Amino acid sequence: MAELPDENRAKKLRNKAVDQLKEDGTVVSPSVEAALRKVPRHLAVPDAPLEDAYSTYNAVITREDEHGNHMSSVSAPQIQAMQLEQARVRPGDRVLEIGSNGPNAAYLAELAGPGGQVTTVDIDPEPAGRAGRFLAETGYTGVNVVVADAENGLPEHAPYDAIVVTVGAWDIPPAWPGQLKADGRLVVPLRINGLTRTYGFVQEGDHLLATSAHVCGFVPVQGAGAHLQQTLQLPGDKGVTLHFDEGLPADPSLLDGVLDTDRAETWTGVTVANQEPIGTLQMYLAAHVPTYCSMSIDPDLATGAIGPTGLGFSMVAIDGANFGYIVVRRNPEKQNAEFGFHAFGPDGAGFAERLADIVRDWGTSHRTTPGPRIAVYPAGTPDNRITGDRIIDKQHSRISISWPTA
Repeated sequence: MAELPDENRAKKLRNKAVDQLKEDGTVVSPSVEAALRKVPRHLAVPDAPLEDAYSTYNAVITREDEHGNHMSSVSAPQIQAMQLEQARVRPGDRVLEIGSNGPNAAYLAELAGPGGQVTTVDIDPEPAGRAGRFLAETGYTGVNVVVADAENGLPEHAPYDAIVVTVGAWDIPPAWPGQLKADGRLVVPLRINGLTRTYGFVQEGDHLLATSAHVCGFVPVQGAGAHLQQTLQLPGDKGVTLHFDEGLPADPSLLDGVLDTDRAETWTGVTVANQEPIGTLQMYLAAHVPTYCSMSIDPDLATGAIGPTGLGFSMVAIDGANFGYIVVRRNPEKQNAEFGFHAFGPDGAGFAERLADIVRDWGTSHRTTPGPRIAVYPAGTPDNRITGDRIIDKQHSRISISWPTA
């Protein structure tokens, strides 16, 4: 059988990806489905194989820095579909996209229609130029392409019915909600304690309220809104690096010699099935442990005191001189895995048990809930005007996290 011409093959792959997204529940609205089936996203990444351009769940990386960190990409169709559903763009809407890649602006233009207006802005001239060329080539010449730092939004085209942020943000600057209409929607991949979710926010009184949240990954925002994680080599082991998103412990020196203590181990009795999402557990731990961070391990340098865990990312808690991290043990016969903790320090055994109780509480009371209630208040809002189980302070905002009970 002769191979289909590229355009026909691209259409076939595009429809296959959309079919998968409908089947897994990512695409639910006819308008988003129609936009995804129409836009020839492969033209935005002409050097990538068609199979990569239409890979349902994988991004196409378009630029890396000298250390191999991703600086620019065309997000996977799944991620773009998630955000399009969250944005609920309607015909005639005025939309701002922060972070340019081309196809997403075209999707937004399809949803807003000829009576709407789409503006895409990027701090980097390279992806902005690439997006502009793609939009011109594919006929979306009405989209405004702007090179600027979007920390202050883009007031010349405000107010917006929807703002869709396609870069990972650590905070929400006041200009973003400030440039929305009263019933506008803000979609933003927001990082809380190192965990990124794309949230769909609406305005509720003096704060933003998340009405949806999905686990995701994005290249980080650049410019004034950039926020680098702080790192700390765990004392006593040059192969273990701790990554802190909300700041280092008050006194890191308390961890000196922590790995010289006996390793305590405890198991929670909480199991998850293979492929079962654990995004709510990750967020529950991040919101409830004393000091949350993540850990990466260099196997060539690590001493081996730390037991089996993920080399690239492990959830870690610190309480003064005590240090603990989550581990799993898999049961191939039952096709599930049980969570447990290893802990070091003067009260390692007690700390491991306290961490295990957090997981047990999640399993008993919160596992089957949709997830936490996330509200974002302006910085300076008094505590007595914020409800929630945990408040995380950032530069521009105070984030409230509260958990419904099953």
